[in-house]
Amino acid sequence: MESEKMIKVIACDMDGTLLGTDHKISETNLKAIHRAQEAGIRFMIATGRNFQGAIEELEGLELTCDYLVGSGAEVRTPDRQVIQRCAIPMELCRQVYQALEEFPVSIIFCSDKYDYRFGTPEEIEEGCFQQIQLFHLNMSREEILASDLYQRVKANNRRLLDLGELEEKGIPIYKIFLFSDDIPMLQEINRRLEGREGIAVSSSFITNVEITAAEAQKGPVLKQYIERLGYSMDEVMVLGDSLNDYSMLSMDFGATVAMENGVPEIKAAAKYVTKSNREDGVAYAIDRMLEGDWEALSP
Repeated sequence: MESEKMIKVIACDMDGTLLGTDHKISETNLKAIHRAQEAGIRFMIATGRNFQGAIEELEGLELTCDYLVGSGAEVRTPDRQVIQRCAIPMELCRQVYQALEEFPVSIIFCSDKYDYRFGTPEEIEEGCFQQIQLFHLNMSREEILASDLYQRVKANNRRLLDLGELEEKGIPIYKIFLFSDDIPMLQEINRRLEGREGIAVSSSFITNVEITAAEAQKGPVLKQYIERLGYSMDEVMVLGDSLNDYSMLSMDFGATVAMENGVPEIKAAAKYVTKSNREDGVAYAIDRMLEGDWEALSP
């Protein structure tokens, strides 16, 4: 019976799911998470962001959670200790970079702390601006350049002269991140990279491509982590909206919940659909779960 489903863990994506269109966690969503935690349910963030990028939106919220970051490339406990890493082997990084050299696309090598880009300091600053502009369409150039977000993104980037630098310094690359408003080009890149051994290709938005090690996918990493903690798959509810959530929502967790704003593939894979991130869909799903009202979430 649906009413007898016992959820003990909630794993939630950030962008497009937990975060609203302002890229912040609403008070409504935060209070719902606290209600779940007060009911004894463990809350986990499962995001494509690296740890630094995730923490930027969580600091000061009094939110205790586990962290699956980099789409599963790194796992941290609630006290922020790293217990698992899965970086892209440097040889694979080189192969991917060589395959992308012919495309006029921004390429970012994401580590556990910083993002690394090729280019002059001026080109890197412009790349930071373009990245924000692409994902925050309601902001003007002047607003972006004057924003704290722009300063944070700049501070999180490092100039890269050669991929060998990363290997020499022992810097793990968790994700290769591409972004562009040229959607057909990104689709061609997807086709070129799909099926390559050792990597997984997905996206958070239509305007980006995310490449991780094949083992660094949210679903399998989440399964491994919750079982390590003593939970079973049927005790887990997952929420997401984009293709980098597909590995979670397509697995047989107890409740797989897509956002109303989710891409069609995600909504088709999920067992349930909640309201959009504009309407605090995470809070709506959590409250329906706490009430045992699963029919309210049925597609």
